[in-house]
Amino acid sequence: MPVMDMYAPGAFCWADLGTPDAAAATRFYTTLFGWTADDRPIGPDGFYTMLSVGGRAVAALYQLEPAAAGPRPQWLSYISVANASAAAERARALGGAILMEPFDVLDVGRMTMVQDPTGAVVALWEPRRHAGAGLVGEPNSMYWNELATDDPERAGVFYCGLLDWSAESGQVAREGYTRFTNAGTPRGGMTAIAPAWGPVPPSWLLYFAVSDCEGHVALAQSLGGAVRLPPTEAGGAGRFAMLVDPQGAVFAVIQPPAGPGAVG
Repeated sequence: MPVMDMYAPGAFCWADLGTPDAAAATRFYTTLFGWTADDRPIGPDGFYTMLSVGGRAVAALYQLEPAAAGPRPQWLSYISVANASAAAERARALGGAILMEPFDVLDVGRMTMVQDPTGAVVALWEPRRHAGAGLVGEPNSMYWNELATDDPERAGVFYCGLLDWSAESGQVAREGYTRFTNAGTPRGGMTAIAPAWGPVPPSWLLYFAVSDCEGHVALAQSLGGAVRLPPTEAGGAGRFAMLVDPQGAVFAVIQPPAGPGAVG
């Protein structure tokens, strides 16, 4: 299901990257995924760079403001909601923290940023003129979102209560994996942080679909990226790898088993 003009509440709909070097990140991702970049002014000195495939926006990136401890680059996943203010109140009642109170983003939508009770951060998006990514599940576009957490039970209760998701545990992609669904439609996944991973903070991992997992891993490395997890079979769900861009943001690529087709 490639072309998207609207998203149901509870569906992942958008992603953007906050990075300390927007120009370098733009060069990396446009070369890696063949994206077209379009800088949109946001204030006197800043830009929100829209990243597109075939004229349809798939993601965006922007320059992080300098911070005392240094800005932390990261991809942020957005989930569509009917009402951002109501969703923020619901998140707070479920034990989440509101990192950014609901606010209007010009006339394109309204958003809030939420931290779940285990520490992972996600954005909630109330669409207006901008529903989200115009293309998903096709090569070089968003494919899947996966939560790594040190408390899957607590996180599951939070997201199911917030977004009317259902949690299906068991051997879906791999043993112990949880898949979130809404009315039978897959929305995202969840896995427990393993001790062998070391000090990994709870977070949502964004997967981009690719036609050649090994080829994209090699290209990412040639562009200055690093490999956190080499190409690996995902139990029938495809072949994936976890990468780190030159500025330090983590993301994943996945080659679906029988041609791209979004699962979330």
